Amino acid sequence: MILSVLLIIPLLGALIISLWPAELDTNQARLGALVTMGVSVVGSLYLVSQFDIANPGFQFVERFEWIDSLGLSYGLAVDGIALPLVVINSVLSFVSVYISANIKRPRLYYPLLLTISAAVTGAFAAQNLLLFFLFYELELIPLYLLIAIWGGARRGYAATKFLIYTAFSGILILGAFLGLVFLSGSNSFDYNPALAQGLTLAQQTVLMGALLVGFGIKIPLVPFHTWLPDAHVEASTPISVLLAGVLLKLGTYGILRFCVELFPTAWLDLSPWLAWWAVVSVLYGSFAAIAQTDMKKMVAYSSVGHMGYILLAAAAATPLSMLGAVLQMISHGLISALMFLLVGVVYKKTGTRDLTILRGLLAPERGLPFIGSLMVLGAMASAGIPGMVGFISEFIVFRGSFERYVPQTLLCMVGSGLTAVYFLLMINRVFFGRLSVTPPKFGETIDTLISGVKWRDRIPALVLVLLIFAFGLQPEWMTRWTEATTTAFFPTALTARTSAIPPFKAASSVDFSAPLPTDPSVHLTS
Repeated sequence: MILSVLLIIPLLGALIISLWPAELDTNQARLGALVTMGVSVVGSLYLVSQFDIANPGFQFVERFEWIDSLGLSYGLAVDGIALPLVVINSVLSFVSVYISANIKRPRLYYPLLLTISAAVTGAFAAQNLLLFFLFYELELIPLYLLIAIWGGARRGYAATKFLIYTAFSGILILGAFLGLVFLSGSNSFDYNPALAQGLTLAQQTVLMGALLVGFGIKIPLVPFHTWLPDAHVEASTPISVLLAGVLLKLGTYGILRFCVELFPTAWLDLSPWLAWWAVVSVLYGSFAAIAQTDMKKMVAYSSVGHMGYILLAAAAATPLSMLGAVLQMISHGLISALMFLLVGVVYKKTGTRDLTILRGLLAPERGLPFIGSLMVLGAMASAGIPGMVGFISEFIVFRGSFERYVPQTLLCMVGSGLTAVYFLLMINRVFFGRLSVTPPKFGETIDTLISGVKWRDRIPALVLVLLIFAFGLQPEWMTRWTEATTTAFFPTALTARTSAIPPFKAASSVDFSAPLPTDPSVHLTS
């Protein structure tokens, strides 16, 4: 019952911190949360050590009857898609707790963080549609409170906007689940890839469309993305790390698990349009990032663009592109967490994130040379420079998607080039040139605004950089856990693809197994 243990540990830690009878200061509450998440990280690594990479199905299966009359059961399991997401959730939750220092109202703050971590793990491991929905909604209120209480000047607006968008997302997802079980005639909400096989194509399309929009809001995809920049700008740095690194993956995981696997026929029918939707999201996010003057908002819009790669890979629905989709979720989680962490350090030390104000922070004496160097590495990883995890994930996505959608893949590759453009603009303006910071408050000087970053504050960024290089130089450490699952992901859809091959692909195919003509008057044509 290792999955249940991974769920209970954060919830138990949250309960102990919130109900501790004696007084708890910030350091004590933070230490308790760190110990809790440290145990969760160890438990997730144990899960990895016991995982059978040759088995494409679900492992560590737990199932107990809960409410029979509603068809709700407590079922948990992970496969090669869910496993890496469970691990990265525990790792980035630990990072978020670690960088949360000097927090007001720690008895509320740290339990909310731990509750979100437990809810995300439950959503990735849930084997019942209603159970997934419960975990999906469980993280909503804690994240709303974390933005509304510990956010920036416009935290109320950003938190309310997030709440409205995500609540509407949940309504669509619940409606689709209810409709699926009702139309299929099933008396249980247990996850079953064959649940929609008896439905007509029109019914499948409507239900899948509701799920697609619901999860598209969470990812987010254009035009449902507007809540994300506001939430990131107003959220504190630890919450931005958790939001970009983990919570957005609930949307992409939902598309793979519940759209592609439950409705393979309808998915293939709509996949050309979905590939174009991915192009729009990628290019819009990239151009919007170029136009930003706030460092945090620029990184937020880059997330909109990079999450579009996952939709492209899912639309192509080849074994290689599906593998790339999972790897892109992992790499984006690591890279975006690093970028938001570094932007948070710049804001903490200078009091601003404005690209029109900051200059020359790479200055070795009074600047932030270490943070600037890591920012350069993060930008290179996000732009897909070889040797880093961003390159291998994007390469596999593009290679797997190119088989089906050539123009869409090429346009998404343009988005990868635009990533280098806007991040180079940010680095050039903020870190190069002569050191110049316009103080945000009267009476302060550059010397009092910019101070060195202590080594204990550098550790989370160094760990993320190490993982980015390790998985980039040795991608087999990622692919070995997922490849068996994505190869055997949905054989029904793979079989159906023979009737959905693009015209240019069919016209260029040649049967090389056919015998050569024996009549010399017959000329071979390509």
